[in-house]
Amino acid sequence: MSTLAPERAGGRPALTARDVSDLPGRAVADPFLLRHDGAWWLFFEVWNAETGRGEISCATSPDAGVSWVYQSSVLREPFHLSYPHVFAWEGAIYMVPESRQDRAVHLYVADRFPRGWRRVSTLLRGAYADATLLRFEDRWWMFAQRGLDELCLFSSDRLETGWTPHPASPLWPGNRSRTRPGGRMLIEDGRLIRVAQDAWPWYGHSLRAFHVRQLSPAVYDEEEVPGSPILRASRAGWNAVGMHHLDAVRRDDGRWLAVVDGAALAQF
Repeated sequence: MSTLAPERAGGRPALTARDVSDLPGRAVADPFLLRHDGAWWLFFEVWNAETGRGEISCATSPDAGVSWVYQSSVLREPFHLSYPHVFAWEGAIYMVPESRQDRAVHLYVADRFPRGWRRVSTLLRGAYADATLLRFEDRWWMFAQRGLDELCLFSSDRLETGWTPHPASPLWPGNRSRTRPGGRMLIEDGRLIRVAQDAWPWYGHSLRAFHVRQLSPAVYDEEEVPGSPILRASRAGWNAVGMHHLDAVRRDDGRWLAVVDGAALAQF
């Protein structure tokens, strides 16, 4: 994926690898939004051409999400990082980046936001991709892909420990069109929405959305929403080859702010 763009970018990417100023960035992807201390922050993967690994960088917005100013790399490990799912909980800022190359799902906290990330716990052991957390009905939930076509579901009553598999897990085994998370879980008009990458017939083909009709310790049920896929390759420009990620949050005025990524032909 080569570019990051907000929903009102006028058809132009808001941030590309060319904006990365502190490392040799080849590509940027997997944007996640955060509203913190009155400012908008964006965390995302930067592919470091020198190390051959992804790391996590951030940007800020001077105009409520229309444009973004690159800041710096904030988290680097001796293994590949991507998909920096960032969220606030009980006065702290946490991040769960993808660390499948380390065969683990790690939880980090920001001691000196937006930098100073410290690993506080390993939530799961195993080669899981794009772990996506949700606090729902007084319980923590986690969706993560295992292999190429299994969506695993876990839950816990505590964030830092105690994660156990759901009895329905793995969900949709063998189905590459809905088993890899594609961004934060959304709640709209009381409905819980899960977004998933459609990786068939190629990675980054499109993004689908599903209404989670039931999520409990015993039962999981979802249906695809009308109009899905909601994002797909445009065949021209910054997202010609693919789109596979969405993050959306409510602004103070009640409107949604959304960021996506896209892959351009020049990358391949």
